[in-house]
Amino acid sequence: MSTDRETKEETKLVEAAISDLVLANRILAREDVIDSFGHVSVRHPLRNDRYFLSRSRSPVNVTREDIMEFTLDGELVGEDHRRPYNERHIHGAIYKDRPDVNSVAHHHARSIIPFTMNDISLRPIFHMSSVIGKEVPTWDSQDEFGDTNMLVDSMEMGHSLSRALEQNSVALLRGHGCICVAANVRAVCMVATGLKDNAALVQQSLPLGPLTPLTDGEIEKTSAMLLGDMPLARAWDYWVSRAGYPGL
Repeated sequence: MSTDRETKEETKLVEAAISDLVLANRILAREDVIDSFGHVSVRHPLRNDRYFLSRSRSPVNVTREDIMEFTLDGELVGEDHRRPYNERHIHGAIYKDRPDVNSVAHHHARSIIPFTMNDISLRPIFHMSSVIGKEVPTWDSQDEFGDTNMLVDSMEMGHSLSRALEQNSVALLRGHGCICVAANVRAVCMVATGLKDNAALVQQSLPLGPLTPLTDGEIEKTSAMLLGDMPLARAWDYWVSRAGYPGL
């Protein structure tokens, strides 16, 4: 009986992770973080050496049936011949290098793109953006790989990007986009939207004069508060409703 109960509980954990992943795809599309390209993943809740990610399609259209399972090396688990994302190696490399990370988002929100090509800081200037952390490093594929198609389409490139990320929550990709990481898929939605909003606010504020970013202490205390259970649940309910799924 206990084995049956444990199996049911494990199944529920996996199903809940997949449900949240599908919603995260729809949410990030609705919030104009992810467009027709970009992707979000979640680590397998029962196996640290695997993760879930949609097949290659626009996030706004992702359903449960689109979710595929991968090893951290980007190899497909099971007999599924649908096309995966070429950049799945971003996710696998980060999960390998960062045991604390359980969700990864890669997107090209237009507000952040200018900051991938200059030295203007994206340090948080807004309390709701504190979740992006103190540092926003930039990775340039030219440094190790020269001219490429700009995609992170190998484990070698994925690990290079992961090294640039270090222990931060976000990193920019020169001329490309960004990655956002968090302890769970709901938190990664807050980090991704926070980065997009902070970039827009920096652009709006710069013409007005010098910026006053949040202090280290403000970033630490505010982000810890926002990523707590109650604020995160409140934000998630809001996003889910805006994405067209009220009551879930």
